[in-house]
Amino acid sequence: MTSLFSFQKIAFSYLKKSQFTYYLLNSMVMLMLSMSAAIAKPPPIQLATNYRQDIDVTQYYVSEKLDGIRAYWDGHQLISKQGNVFTAPTWFIKSFPTTAMDGELWIARQQFEKVSGIARTQDNQNEQWKKIKFMIFDLPNNRTSFEQRINEMRALVADTSSPYLQMIEQQKLPNTEVLFDLLNKVVMGKGEGLMLHHQDALYQTKRSRDLMKLKKFEDAEATVIAYLPGKGKYEGLLGAILVKNEEGVTFKIGTGFSDKERSNPPPIGSLITYRFTGKTNNNIPRFASFVRIRVIY
Repeated sequence: MTSLFSFQKIAFSYLKKSQFTYYLLNSMVMLMLSMSAAIAKPPPIQLATNYRQDIDVTQYYVSEKLDGIRAYWDGHQLISKQGNVFTAPTWFIKSFPTTAMDGELWIARQQFEKVSGIARTQDNQNEQWKKIKFMIFDLPNNRTSFEQRINEMRALVADTSSPYLQMIEQQKLPNTEVLFDLLNKVVMGKGEGLMLHHQDALYQTKRSRDLMKLKKFEDAEATVIAYLPGKGKYEGLLGAILVKNEEGVTFKIGTGFSDKERSNPPPIGSLITYRFTGKTNNNIPRFASFVRIRVIY
């Protein structure tokens, strides 16, 4: 059945009652999650910067950038980037060490929606958690160099009997050419990209230049402010969303949506992740494409 929707003057018709209820409830949930995240205390984690071409690649350890959910183990519980506790089953975390660990809840490449759905459940007996692994990439409270922390992580995982705890592989590369060959291989295999971490870096609870992400496409977040009607085969469905990004730039995104998402678009006011390739002289993201609704944990 054709979906028709509108919250603003630029929209093209009226929502059917059931769809209106759906969008309204979604918007309320997003608001409640945002308020919850604001109340929670985020853990002290390190954030990455974008790849810089002026570096000596041989001084960095390289790993795959996993498309999972960031999680912080404080020695007792798994905490989200926003500071909310994941309701992980006792059997999932019972063998974890008391050492603080930083990592990703992950299943496999292109399985973000699945891991996201499992992690959001409030059932601490959810058997679906057996599909997830906590892939660690750092030790926040360890004050040694990253190279030394790698050895500590390997020993930690080896000494832990948990089948749900693993370490993300770290490797050294000889030059930039090999680095980009690896990037192409990962992307062709449906991976997201690479992370580069300086061998001598300490763990810093801020955005660090010693930790970089390298992707074929950049991504960012924006807030949905309006819907634009579809034309041709998308007549009566979503054509594009009008968004405003963190820099205050307003632009439209018309690609990346499935037919289901065009029938049930991201709620007005929700935060979405989009992918792009560079920017115009007016600072508008080029070839912006919808990736997913940004779920706040």
